[in-house]
Amino acid sequence: MPLILNIDTATDDGSAALSDGATIIASKRSGSQREQASFLQPAIQQVMAEAGISLSHIDAVSVTIGPGSYTGLRVGLSSAKGLCYALGKPLIAVNTLQVMAFAAIETYVAGNIPATPTPLFCPMIDARRMEVFTALYDITCRQVLAPHALIIDEQMFASHLAEHPIIFCGDGAFKVQGISDNPNISVSDTRHGIQHLAALALEKFKLQDFEDIAYCEPFYLKAFHSTLNTRRS
Repeated sequence: MPLILNIDTATDDGSAALSDGATIIASKRSGSQREQASFLQPAIQQVMAEAGISLSHIDAVSVTIGPGSYTGLRVGLSSAKGLCYALGKPLIAVNTLQVMAFAAIETYVAGNIPATPTPLFCPMIDARRMEVFTALYDITCRQVLAPHALIIDEQMFASHLAEHPIIFCGDGAFKVQGISDNPNISVSDTRHGIQHLAALALEKFKLQDFEDIAYCEPFYLKAFHSTLNTRRS
C-alpha cells in the first residue's frame, strides 16, 4: 500500500499524518487555527520520526485544497508543493467539503439501516453572517451539487429536499437550525479527521489522479475567507 503524507490545514482542526493505505501510522493535530503556520513543519517532522520512516520513502503527499481558511490553505498547499517538488513525489489535492461529507457518510452508514430514498450530505464551512461554503454529495460521496457560497434561507436546496433527506454537517451547519421545519432536514455533529482525507487520497492515488505542482492553487471559492475574522450571527 502507498505511504502518503496527509496535510489538512483548511479548517480549525489542522493535522498532519502518515498513512499506509487507509491506515494512519502516526499523526499530529492542532486545534487552533492561529497555530497552523508554526504547527505544520514541526508536526510533519514529528510524524515521520514517530513512524520511523524517512520522507524520501513516501509515495505521495495529499492536502485539503479548499475551501477554508485563506491562510490555512496557503500554509498547507505551499508545504505540500514544496515537499513534492523537493522529493519528486506526486501531489494529491482533495476538496475540503468532500472530506467533510465523507466523514458524515461514514457515520451515517455505520449507524443506520439503508433507507429509500437515501439521504444527501451537505457539508458547510462557516463564513460571515448567514453565509457558508457548501456542496451536496450522495451516499457514495459523488458530487451532486458543486461547491459554492450560499446565504442560508428557507428556500435553500428546496428541489433536493423535496426528493431526499439532507444531512448537514460541519461548523456552518448550526446555521440551518431554526431556519426551516422541513422534516427532511437533519444536522450531524460529525467532524472530519485526517483519516478521512487519507481514505480519499488513497482512492485518488489508485487512479493516479495527481496535480500539476507548478499550477495547483488553493480553491478559495471566494476572494478571501478566514474564520479568524468570522463573526457568527
